[in-house]
Amino acid sequence: MKKALKGDIYYFVDESGDPCFYDKRGNYIVGQDGCSKMLMLGFIQTDEPKHIRKALHEVQEKIGNDPYLKEIPSIEKSLKHFHATDDCPEVRQEVYKCLSALNFKSQFVVARKIEGVFKKHDSNENKFYDSLISHLFKNVLHRAERNHIYFSKRGSSTRQEPLEKAIERAKDQFEKKFFIKIRANVNIQSQVPTGEPCLQVIDYMNWAIQRVFVKGEMRYFNFVKDKVSFVWDVYDTTKYPKNFYNKANELDNKKISLL
Repeated sequence: MKKALKGDIYYFVDESGDPCFYDKRGNYIVGQDGCSKMLMLGFIQTDEPKHIRKALHEVQEKIGNDPYLKEIPSIEKSLKHFHATDDCPEVRQEVYKCLSALNFKSQFVVARKIEGVFKKHDSNENKFYDSLISHLFKNVLHRAERNHIYFSKRGSSTRQEPLEKAIERAKDQFEKKFFIKIRANVNIQSQVPTGEPCLQVIDYMNWAIQRVFVKGEMRYFNFVKDKVSFVWDVYDTTKYPKNFYNKANELDNKKISLL
């Protein structure tokens, strides 16, 4: 086990998909319009957030000064913040080219929305979501003396305490598994992508992974795969124990089970 690094590590967290299973009448709606088949959480990890912010700002300046792009309706939104789903293909290409040159790593937890699993979380969307936060962070918080975790703001500010508890569970799981006490400080806060450009990076990385699972499309992942350290398809039990994807077992649309 490596000794914790002196200094700070920054984690920027976002989701793809949603934790919804039922409509207001209690009908199971997973896979129907407006309700995803999976919920994925990911983070980028870096000790150089200032460099990432500067690089994204330079991309915004570049597209803002490009006369070929100025008539595209979505450009106005892209100049406020990048969002992979909404950005036009030309902007998306520029952002991915930028990301490929930046210094960060990323990890992901993919949760297939299985009704039986949801019931084990008391059919509670927040408990289902928070369990994935614990999975996502349980093996990383020992790496630095100070950890700064930024969540892309989701819903009410009252979610701060449950997220903090999910991180504490992650620390407890690590300590019980490795018999090592985590003494690192953890600072948690929520932010919006317009206020924190690094959250735009994890949005783009999530989109690349999501395309593999939902569309079977590898091109975006392949372009930034050197930035991806770990993907855990946590409820793909048919592939266990090979539902962990890393450098030794690289993610591929031919390996994963169909959603």
